[in-house]
Amino acid sequence: MTSQAADGPETVVASRRSKITPEREQEFYDAVIDQLRECGYDAFTMEGVAASTRCSKSTLYRQWKTKPQFVAAALRANRCPRFMGIDTGSLAGDLRDAARAAGEWSGQDTQLLQALGHTVMADEELQRALREALVEPEVASLKEMIDRAVDRGEIAADHPALEFIPAQIIGVMRVRPVLEGEYADAAYLTQFVEAVVIPALGLT
Repeated sequence: MTSQAADGPETVVASRRSKITPEREQEFYDAVIDQLRECGYDAFTMEGVAASTRCSKSTLYRQWKTKPQFVAAALRANRCPRFMGIDTGSLAGDLRDAARAAGEWSGQDTQLLQALGHTVMADEELQRALREALVEPEVASLKEMIDRAVDRGEIAADHPALEFIPAQIIGVMRVRPVLEGEYADAAYLTQFVEAVVIPALGLT
């Protein structure tokens, strides 16, 4: 009996997978995100990623099996908390910096959300991956800003507007393209925070 037969099919698959380096894997994931933004989820194909990254289709199917699994893995791999590290010493300052940071990437993320469309609501794995990549990290960072402000005595923990800060900032990013046909850039989001969010919190 050969060593391959003795090891069994699982070991063979694992061996094949190990040939993909982390750098190469990230190249595949980046190609997924680029193709999604360019043509949307329905037109996205694993064959297209294979062509753009110059690999065989069998390599992708062996590693990720299905289109939804591949897209979900790419979303998780491109998780990048944009608000992480913001700490100006005041909640108003943190919110202004968050608005500017959000404006720098709102176009790309909104494109991605639009590309996934209704599909993300019908596929639980994609929905979880999208939340992990684009929603939960930002909500967590905003809550950390709020907690620091409460600890400083800057604002009361039971202020009724606090729980709506993530919905306000993230929500306006998503809805402006629908209402006005433009992405919520840094200038727009900063103005929104100054005119709506900070006054609602009673801050200056």
